[in-house]
Amino acid sequence: MNTIKPLKSASSLLMLLLVLAGCSVAPTYQKAEVTTPAAYKEVQASSNLSNWKEAQPAEEVARGDWWKIFADDSLNEMEVQAMAANQNLKAAAARLKQSRALRQDARAGLFPQVNAGLGANRGRAAPASQGLPDNTRMPTSTTYNAQLGASYELDLFGRVASSIDAATVDTQKTEALFQSVQLALQADVAQAYFLLRELDAEQALYAATVELRSKTLKLVQTRFNEGDISELDLARAKAELATAQSESLGLARTRAVAEHALAVLLGKTPAEFNFSPRPLSRIALNIPAGLPSDLLERRPDIAAAERSMAAANARIGVARSAFFPRLDITGSAGYASASLGDLLNWSSRTFLLGPLLSMPLFDGGRRQASVDRAGAVYEEDVANYRQTVLNAFREVEDNLADLRILRDQTQAQDNAVQAAERAAKLSHVQYREGSVSYLNVIDADRTVLQQQRIAAQLDGARARSAVSLIRAIGGGWDARNSAPVVLTTPSATDPKLALQQPTKSN
Repeated sequence: MNTIKPLKSASSLLMLLLVLAGCSVAPTYQKAEVTTPAAYKEVQASSNLSNWKEAQPAEEVARGDWWKIFADDSLNEMEVQAMAANQNLKAAAARLKQSRALRQDARAGLFPQVNAGLGANRGRAAPASQGLPDNTRMPTSTTYNAQLGASYELDLFGRVASSIDAATVDTQKTEALFQSVQLALQADVAQAYFLLRELDAEQALYAATVELRSKTLKLVQTRFNEGDISELDLARAKAELATAQSESLGLARTRAVAEHALAVLLGKTPAEFNFSPRPLSRIALNIPAGLPSDLLERRPDIAAAERSMAAANARIGVARSAFFPRLDITGSAGYASASLGDLLNWSSRTFLLGPLLSMPLFDGGRRQASVDRAGAVYEEDVANYRQTVLNAFREVEDNLADLRILRDQTQAQDNAVQAAERAAKLSHVQYREGSVSYLNVIDADRTVLQQQRIAAQLDGARARSAVSLIRAIGGGWDARNSAPVVLTTPSATDPKLALQQPTKSN
């Protein structure tokens, strides 16, 4: 009977420990609530809202080659090059590998740790430790050891499980951040590409202007030689030509810097990259922004912020588990001998096996401080998540407003270009007839060039805003819900719409 009672007690203790091993002190994770409007402010009230649904994680859904909507082979090729060679993207991929390795490191806590050791110890015991007089001469001895050890932590209150959960969601967060870096790179390449083409369009305008003013100068020189005009008109014509040449060179400097920036995005040195001039044609895209609820699914930075909350929640469980007992089971088996030759004899075998239950009693508030800190980190991540969502909504609204206003502004600018060209044409006619001075012609020509440059810049701004909107909504979209893409050819910004050159009067 006396033997049975200890066995029952041990069995009961074992069962209790097994039950505790399934417990967790981590709080139940709940995603923070955010206010989601039914529709974007910039979207027309007639938008179809029948497909509204609660946001669900969609980070595993590929965003696709969204840049192909621009139907530009050069842009397609550059995007592929950037994905393969950009160093920032490679660094993000390396961070993802690190996160996955840390997750594997956390999962190692689920398994026993086994190690082997081989060593020798030489020492001499103190006489007093053996109950001998102080002047007793103690012999020096050598002990050889060969051991195999194992240890395992029984996860009583979910410390290991919470650590694994935290590492897992950290990995998911890093995956979302990688997607964010990739999306940002794709958008940066597209925007740099369209900026370069916008500058090419402006340079084409200046090239036509320089050519035109060179011809005008020859004509004015001829009229001066014939005595039809004063030297003042000749000086003004020379000044206008030189001004156009100077401004063209300044634009070339800006273009060179933009080309170098694009080269770096593609993972190349500026010396390895050369982009042939290609003036930008007007691009008009009808991009469906989708529903605000979709944004929580699509934006990788929102997914990263949400996963950061989940990781912080799991780490609260890790901090709380420090208040509870920890059970480590350790054991070792091997050989120990005073003679190296007898080390592997059966009689030299040793073993050690036993559990160690440690219970924290007093630490001056260190464990509570860890719990408080973990809770504060979670609160910070909640605030960051909500702020990320707010910023995402703002970015979408900003770009929707940009495209709407730019569309109207472009139309107004086209009217301004046409009016300026008409005024320039009339000024040339009046100059030939002698009713106005050459200064009127100069002012009219300057106005035409200025208005044409603004029109070209607006075309570039519309292309870049379209890219920004695609980035703001998280990449590509469902082709079934997208409106047709409309590509229009250049109008007022066409370099062929040159200034009217003055002709020699009869």
